[in-house]
Amino acid sequence: MRIFVTGATGFIGMPTVRELIAAGHDVLGLARSDDGARALAAVGAQVQRGALEDLDSLQKGAMASDAVIHLAFIHDWSNFMASCETDRRAIEALGSALAGSDKPFLATGGLAGLAPPGQVTTENDVILPDFPFPRVSEQTALALIPQGIRASVVRLPQVHDRAKQGLITPLIETFRQNGTCAYVGEGRNLWPAAHVLDVARLYRLAIEKGATGAAWHAVAEEGVAMRDIVDTLGRRLDLPVRSIMLEEAPAFFGRVAMFAGFDMRASSALTRQALGWVPTGPGLIADLEQLQDA
Repeated sequence: MRIFVTGATGFIGMPTVRELIAAGHDVLGLARSDDGARALAAVGAQVQRGALEDLDSLQKGAMASDAVIHLAFIHDWSNFMASCETDRRAIEALGSALAGSDKPFLATGGLAGLAPPGQVTTENDVILPDFPFPRVSEQTALALIPQGIRASVVRLPQVHDRAKQGLITPLIETFRQNGTCAYVGEGRNLWPAAHVLDVARLYRLAIEKGATGAAWHAVAEEGVAMRDIVDTLGRRLDLPVRSIMLEEAPAFFGRVAMFAGFDMRASSALTRQALGWVPTGPGLIADLEQLQDA
């Protein structure tokens, strides 16, 4: 297939591009800069110049391809609402280009808000209607199905290697600014995780499957305890570790406060069975123990 990938030069995007090309697919990658275009060309991808806000470039890329993987998102926590709106518009624009084509469209979502605290989220769960989260990537993508699009979604955990670790990366910045590391209460809440190369392989398997309406879980570890994460970071950053009360979280954690005490444990049993996905990368704590720039 010829697959259009948004976010192709990003943390997950570039490994996904390499994975697709290694499997024999042609890749058209979205690039907003000359450096990004050169990086894509260097690994054998074709380049669609544009940006997430450039809806015309998104539509051109989608129309010129057999399938679309939407990985791009503007990770600007200071303007998160605006980033979510840009994402929604981008998905709708891609959908308008794919309408009636029966082409696979694989979007990207998350695991928060899919099950009450303490329960394990599965692929069959849907986003709780009262979950106060402005990013609606999954809902917007799956709403395209009646338009003749084989839409599905990959739900991401904390995706990691030794350089980046999902929400943990901004946590590290917060800990350095505060001069201390902290978890909420006893730190028993769990965050699922997966190595970035395992996640890239899942995107490839999922777009090849092209299953309409499916939600795939990129979960290698069902849940890593927040206290274990924070204790590891304390050692690596040489900072003290303490527990804080839930009401202290907004002041301490700032932009990621809503997730600090959130339990997001999730299963990938159905994903593994349906796609034959077998994660092989190192675990989250192993990568944090080898944290770069610590």
